[in-house]
Amino acid sequence: MTAAEPLRPDLARELIARATKSAARRAKRVRNQLDAVQLGQDRHADHADTKILRRILAEHDWPGRRLVGAEAARAAWSLALHADDEPDFQRAATTLLERAVQDGDARIQHWAHLYDRTLVNSGRPQEFGTQLVLEATGVELCLVRAPDSLDQRRASVGLSPIAVALETVRRRFAQDRQASDSSTVVLAGAA
Repeated sequence: MTAAEPLRPDLARELIARATKSAARRAKRVRNQLDAVQLGQDRHADHADTKILRRILAEHDWPGRRLVGAEAARAAWSLALHADDEPDFQRAATTLLERAVQDGDARIQHWAHLYDRTLVNSGRPQEFGTQLVLEATGVELCLVRAPDSLDQRRASVGLSPIAVALETVRRRFAQDRQASDSSTVVLAGAA
């Protein structure tokens, strides 16, 4: 085995497949392309994804680069990030991801996004400005703690200044809107 090979390629394949399918479902859901039955199936699939990730976390801690490789570690992060219906699980995943970051086995940017998501989902201001919302006026930043020091906090976790991140997302949103017949679009990879 080479250093680049994950210890658990089976878990890597499962995480990547689930995250890929989840992203496709989310894109259809956000673009209002699902009927009521499909929305129910979508919700069921999200719960199944969270259940699988919960099992993986219980058995292995955070599935970091050493265990599953970089692509699958990103997939695990994406599944945790979108487990909004299970806030306790999301907070627990944030703690495990933080430990993996401290061990050099995960990206600090992933932790910052997941940490912000848990804060926003609990009604509190975010720390790093990674969570955005689509308002009638366009893409807006969710409430941020101490906005004057936001760019310093972002820099501490390797994120670009907020003005650059917002411009990038707004430009992507404008391009997606032009390419789409729908008035709602996916804001993937925000901030």
